[in-house]
Amino acid sequence: MKAFATEDLRNLAVIGHGDAGKTQLVASLMYVAGATPRWGHVDEGTTVTDFEEDSIERKISLNNNFAHLEYKDKKVNVIDTPGYAAFVSHARPALRVADLAIVVVDGVKGIEVQTEKTWNYANEFILPRFMVINKLDKEHSDFGHALDTATESFARSVVPFTLPIGSEANFKGVVDVVHQKAYEFDENGKAKEIPIPETGRDNFEKTRERLVEIVAESDDALMEKYFENGTLEEDEVVANLSKAIAASKLCPVYAVSSTTLAGLSVLLDHIVEFGPNPATHETEFGYGNPEGVGDRLSRKYSNDEPFSAYVFRTIADPFAGRINVMKVISGKVASDATVYNSSRDAAERLGALHVINGKTLDKVNEARTGDIIAVVKLKDTQTGDTLCDKASAIVYPAVEYPEAAIAFAIEPKSRADEEKISVALHKILEEDPSLHFDRDAQTKEFILSGSGQLHIETVVDKLHKRYHVEVDLHPPKVPYKETITASAEVQGRHKKQSGGRGQFGDCKCIFEPLDRGAGFEWVDKIFGGAIPQNFRPAVEKGIIEAAANGAVAGYPLVDFRVTLIDGSYHTVDSDEHSFRAAGRKAFRAAMEKAKPTLLEPIMDVEVFCPQEVSGDIMGDMNSRRGRVQGMDMRGKQQVIKAQVPLSEMLDYQSKLNSVTQARGSYHMQFSHYDPLPGNLAQKVIDDAIASGRVRAHEEDE
Repeated sequence: MKAFATEDLRNLAVIGHGDAGKTQLVASLMYVAGATPRWGHVDEGTTVTDFEEDSIERKISLNNNFAHLEYKDKKVNVIDTPGYAAFVSHARPALRVADLAIVVVDGVKGIEVQTEKTWNYANEFILPRFMVINKLDKEHSDFGHALDTATESFARSVVPFTLPIGSEANFKGVVDVVHQKAYEFDENGKAKEIPIPETGRDNFEKTRERLVEIVAESDDALMEKYFENGTLEEDEVVANLSKAIAASKLCPVYAVSSTTLAGLSVLLDHIVEFGPNPATHETEFGYGNPEGVGDRLSRKYSNDEPFSAYVFRTIADPFAGRINVMKVISGKVASDATVYNSSRDAAERLGALHVINGKTLDKVNEARTGDIIAVVKLKDTQTGDTLCDKASAIVYPAVEYPEAAIAFAIEPKSRADEEKISVALHKILEEDPSLHFDRDAQTKEFILSGSGQLHIETVVDKLHKRYHVEVDLHPPKVPYKETITASAEVQGRHKKQSGGRGQFGDCKCIFEPLDRGAGFEWVDKIFGGAIPQNFRPAVEKGIIEAAANGAVAGYPLVDFRVTLIDGSYHTVDSDEHSFRAAGRKAFRAAMEKAKPTLLEPIMDVEVFCPQEVSGDIMGDMNSRRGRVQGMDMRGKQQVIKAQVPLSEMLDYQSKLNSVTQARGSYHMQFSHYDPLPGNLAQKVIDDAIASGRVRAHEEDE
């Protein structure tokens, strides 16, 4: 494939709610444009962009996938994004590099939850957008209703550029409001011009008038002319549409059916005619270092600038290896070039450059500003990295993913699985930065976190099918801790004599509770030689070792002070081991008097939800032993702040989805530890005994 000039490129991110028909739309556009000889269908598993086994089986997109087509001497790069709640955050990096968002709306259901969410993502990146009302051939579809829901949810600048001719099964054509023409479409999507129907003529003229009015509002000089003449000339309208769209002052709406191909060729015509090219953005900003501190640097979308590119997707292909997908932001690059990874301070040799069509890689010799390309088998480069000319280094800020909403403990089923799981998960994490994999230092569990249960389930499927690793999932353990609530003075005495040299260590200590978060404090108040100086640290070590296994349920004991006040030793039999044993015995003796109790982690939680359900959310928080700290408004969303025990938040995502119809989100972070109420503490203790976590202390040797 040839290299395309920047002004001849169109980069599209196709976004919207799950099941709105995004993947089918991409497949149908490819067919109408002649980019594929066969028309792919989601139901048959033959679309270009959903080629993975999981996507075909579930009939949903699980990550961003790519296609490109040539149409009227323009190259259109298409990024097909997921629409299901568990995967919708992948739309963010796609919107970061796109120059136009295609917002797909179900013609039967209108605007839905994830449509709103992805629209807000596009707002973050100040991205122009087209809206496509799809499925207009379906029963109960209603272009007017879908358009009304869009106008209510977004803005009055949402204006139809095509209007449907016919409805439901009789939807066969569209009226092009911009060029004032009408078309019918055959079964291959070919358009035939027809007279504009008299039925609905009033609606067409009102839409045309509104379009002219919004174009006039986009420019002061045009506004004056509009006020003087009451309208604008045809060439003035068409010439200024691209500017209004690029400035996000106008969002065109198109009537289509991706399953009958009606309206698609007009949509393609308008994408290449009115869609912004990469240079419309003019400037991209970055920094001179990965930390994002210091003066901001800039790059123009120009071939004359030094080379720079942003890597926004990594694919772990079982055959080609790691594939990094990037957008060239400035300059141009050729095959086999050596470039600089400014995010990791490493040189990378690119090898061959490729363009992607689903699972197919096609080689290109050169890529120019604005194009989207792929490179295989780079050593260090990951999603979010910047590649550039080392002499003019720049680092572009990486896209931030939402915080993980749900976590599971993941456990390999066999020793063989245990050996393979780390490598397999590392490859999956490269593909999906919204996943998190950690080992909890206290519970010793491996924790896999993601945006929803379906998200985690697809990872388990991928581990099984792609990497042949079998795992079990279960809710993660809550990292409880223990502490003491009373002071106690105790003696720890360890003495053994079994022939030959014996063992002897003796210490007297005071145990006292400390404030939450104070940790462990050791105080040596022995004066003189009751215990030689070289043995005293052994007493401390023995107490710390015993505290790590807790006193009541096997959790670490924290927030206490131990003061060493007295003891005795034997000149022959005393050694470090004996005094460590004495320290452990002192700890056990203290736990019988110091009233140990359980502590639970308390989280700072922020819930974002529609205002009308805020009362239900607060009621649910109270039922989870939460303490609501306050409420706030951010845009149209209510923000509820609360402190809630972690144990009550393990299943919160599903409850929040139920209450808000999946329009809510939340994040939480650790705040502090609080005492666990007695009835709940007893249950935790009983569970610990039943699981064998608490064992009888063995006699120290």
